Amino acid sequence: MGETLSSVIDKLQATTDYPQLFFEAYGDSVITGQHFLKALSQFQLTLVSSNSKYDRVIAGKEMFTEQEQKGYELFKNKCASCHSEPLFTNGQFENNGLPLDSNLKDYGRMEISMNKNDAQKFKVPTLRNIQFSFPYMHDGRFKKLSDVLAHYNRGIEVSTTLSEELKQPLNLTSENQVEIISFLMTLTDKSFLFNPDFAYPRK
Repeated sequence: MGETLSSVIDKLQATTDYPQLFFEAYGDSVITGQHFLKALSQFQLTLVSSNSKYDRVIAGKEMFTEQEQKGYELFKNKCASCHSEPLFTNGQFENNGLPLDSNLKDYGRMEISMNKNDAQKFKVPTLRNIQFSFPYMHDGRFKKLSDVLAHYNRGIEVSTTLSEELKQPLNLTSENQVEIISFLMTLTDKSFLFNPDFAYPRK
């Protein structure tokens, strides 16, 4: 986020709360980069979203509605090559057929790799909790999931680096799109999203 570790440490040290919290954790109120990174990594390990309806269905504790089940079958057939279960990402960089934003001119991974074969390739995001992760796409150009599906259904811009999986049209009907969105809603884990332990620390 455009920060340096030393700047973050200085900001934390200048607060009234964090030196005491670091003292309670490490026995020393002087905040160091080592202790900061250890605390951050330990916290991140607790961020596990695994109690969505999808998770409960997979565990045999619940059942999809008919619409959700149809959406799941469509999803596995049309979307899962990039958004693989159970994390709903393949961890790869893909060109998803979005036209280049004329203002941002963001060429994705190519700006790091300097390889033209990476032009407009972006990290495939997880779809878990997608209900609450709008706006969508790397540049936030879509505000609704229906806009995202409309793009994949008829808005693909063909280029040399386009993901192989998107070179054939999805041919989704309006009903199909509603079914897929119904399934995507089952990836919401409210017990994770609204867990007060993960909220901004307040007294």
